[in-house]
Amino acid sequence: MDDPSSWVPSRPSHDALERITLQMASSLDLQVVLTTITQGLVDELDGAFARIWLLGPGDLCADCHKAADCTNRARCLHLKASAGLYTDLNGEYRRIPLGALKIGKIAQGFGPMQTNDVLGDDRLPNKQWMKDNGLQSFAGYPLVFRGDVLGVIAMFGRRPLSDEEFERLDIFANQAAVAIKNAQLFTEVAQLKTRLEAENLYLREEVKSQNNFEEIIGDSPSIMTVLRQIEQVAPTDSTVLLRGDTGTGKELMARAIHNLSPRKARSLVKVNCGAIPANLVESELFGHEKGSFTGALQRRIGRFELADGGTIFLDEVGELPLDAQVKLLRVLQEREIERIGSGHSIKVDVRVIAATNRDLYAAVKAGSFRADLLYRLNVFPIEVPSLSARALDIPLLVNRFVGKFSGKIGKKIDGVSESTMERLMKYAWPGNIRELENVIERATILSKGPLLQIDDVMLQGNSGPLLPIADSLEEVERGHILRILQNVDWVIEGKQGAAARLGLHPNTLRSRMQKLGIKKPRPTA
Repeated sequence: MDDPSSWVPSRPSHDALERITLQMASSLDLQVVLTTITQGLVDELDGAFARIWLLGPGDLCADCHKAADCTNRARCLHLKASAGLYTDLNGEYRRIPLGALKIGKIAQGFGPMQTNDVLGDDRLPNKQWMKDNGLQSFAGYPLVFRGDVLGVIAMFGRRPLSDEEFERLDIFANQAAVAIKNAQLFTEVAQLKTRLEAENLYLREEVKSQNNFEEIIGDSPSIMTVLRQIEQVAPTDSTVLLRGDTGTGKELMARAIHNLSPRKARSLVKVNCGAIPANLVESELFGHEKGSFTGALQRRIGRFELADGGTIFLDEVGELPLDAQVKLLRVLQEREIERIGSGHSIKVDVRVIAATNRDLYAAVKAGSFRADLLYRLNVFPIEVPSLSARALDIPLLVNRFVGKFSGKIGKKIDGVSESTMERLMKYAWPGNIRELENVIERATILSKGPLLQIDDVMLQGNSGPLLPIADSLEEVERGHILRILQNVDWVIEGKQGAAARLGLHPNTLRSRMQKLGIKKPRPTA
C-alpha cells in the first residue's frame, strides 16, 4: 500500500468538493440533491462507492437483516442514494438500525469514522469484498443540522485520502446536511401546499352539498341512547359503524363523533360510496399518479390521504364493489394506502366511521359484502333510529325547520297549527328527518299566514299514503316491509324486488312476512 503522505492528487480535492457543493445547492429536489452528492463523490474524488442513509420510521422490521440488533423499532436509517459499485436501493442494507454496523453507530453518536486501512480495520467487516474491489479508504460522517442527526454519508475509495481530504469531507458533510434539510423542508412545504389545495377543493365541494342539520335535535329516549353512545366512543380511535334508514341523520352523527374526538382539529372527509362510479372508486379513495390510467392527467390525492390525522366518513359503505372492499380491508389492517400507479405505500393515520342503510350480514350471506371487512367495520355499532321511532322529537324538529326556512324565505311564520302537528306526529315518515325537512320547506313556501297548514294531500304527494304511527318495533318493521312491498307491486325477488330493496335474502323476507302476518291482498273481482 502506498504511503498516504506521498500521494499527490491529480486535481485539488478542495475544488472538487466545492463543485459538488455548488451543484447540490442549486436544487431543492431532495432526490436530486442526494444523487448529486453521492455521484459527485464517485466522479470528483475517485470514490468507488458512496451512499447516504436518512433517518425514517421503522417500516420494514420483519424483513430487516439486522432486526435482531435493533433496540428502537420506531426509527432506523433508510438508504436513499447510492452511486459507484452499487446503485440498487433495495439490497440488504436498505434499512440499518441505530447502533448496528458502522453506519448505525455513526448515526447514534459514536462520531465520524475514517481510515486508509480498510483491510486492517476491525470496525469494517466483509474483508473479502473490499479486497476484491481494491478498496483502501473509508470515510463516514453523521449528517447533522442544528444538533439533529438527519442521517449518515459514507464513501469507500480505491486510494488513500490525505488528512486534508478527511477534514474537508467532514466540513462537506455539514454542508450536505444543510442542503438535504433545505430540500426536505421544501418537499414538506410542497406536500402541505398540495394537501391544502386538495382540502380547500374538498371543503368547497362540501359547502355546495352541506347537510342542512346544524346539530342533533331531540330528547326522546331513543336519540338520547345514541348520544350516550357517541359520547362514549368519540374520545377513542375505534372504528364506528352507523346503521339506519336513509334520512335519519347518520352523517350528523359522524360529525358529532369527530367533533368530540381528539381529531377535531383535522378534517372530517366524507365519501359517498354509493355515488362513485365503480371504475373510479379506488382513485377516489386512495388517489392516483399522473399517467397511471387513461384520463389521469395529474396526480390526485385520495380521500384517505386527505383525511390523514383526521376522520373519514364512508357513507353507504355497503355499496362498495368487492375489489374496493379488499383494498379498504388492507387500509384498516395495515394503516397504509397505495396510490394507483405508485408502487409504494403511504402510511396514514385515519379514524374510520362507516354508515349503511343495508343489512350487511344479509349482504355477506348473499356474497356482495366481505365478512372480514364487516368485522373490521363493526367494532362499535350504533343504531340510528328512524323518525317514527322517535316521534316525540317531531315537535322540536318542526319548530327548528320552521325557524330556519321562514328566515331563509323571508316570511314571518310563528309555527304550525295544532291539527297540523297532530297530523305530523301520526305520519310514518318513510323518508325520516330529510322528508320532514322537505315538507316544512314546501309548506313554508306555500304558506299565506303565520301558521303552517299541512294536510293529508301534501303528505301523500310527498311520499305515499298516510299511515298510523307504530307503537312497537314489530309494528315499525311490519309497516316498513309492507310499504316496500306495495311500492314494488309485491315482487319479492330480482334486482328491483322487495328483498333487494330491504337488503334481505328472499327466503329471509318470506319468513319475516309469515311471522308478521303480511300477506299479498287477493285481487278483487
